[in-house]
Amino acid sequence: MKVRLDAIDWRILRELQNDGRITNVELSKRVGISAPPCLRRVRALEEAGIILAYRALLDEKQVGFDVAAFAFVGLHSQAEPDLTAFEARVRGWPVVREAWMLSGEIDFVLQCVAPNLRAFQDFVIGELTSAPNVASVRTALTIRQSKNAPVVPIGEDV
Repeated sequence: MKVRLDAIDWRILRELQNDGRITNVELSKRVGISAPPCLRRVRALEEAGIILAYRALLDEKQVGFDVAAFAFVGLHSQAEPDLTAFEARVRGWPVVREAWMLSGEIDFVLQCVAPNLRAFQDFVIGELTSAPNVASVRTALTIRQSKNAPVVPIGEDV
């Protein structure tokens, strides 16, 4: 069931996406309501599953992950149990930051980071291509990131 959001809820979401560490007092000032109802609204948004988590975004290169790459995976079978099994295996691979099931010729695209090229190659050869049900793997190393917007475009941003 979709939750109905009013203008204040949207402002709360926009502010929290921009700064997840904002205090409730500052958030309430920015959205134009007092602190207690602001906190109730934030908790309601969390309980409804609209706000999933709060986390710090790290610069992967600053913490030793110099290689960013994509792996395009084709599977032998797209039966639901086989897809579910592959997804479970992907969740266990720390090198994989994001995984998306796609329609079309490729079944999954995996966004990966690794400390160096050798580590990424070891993952592809030792883990990914040898995983059950994997038929094909193509990889692409990134050159540079042109955009990183880990937020949902809400309000006038759309």
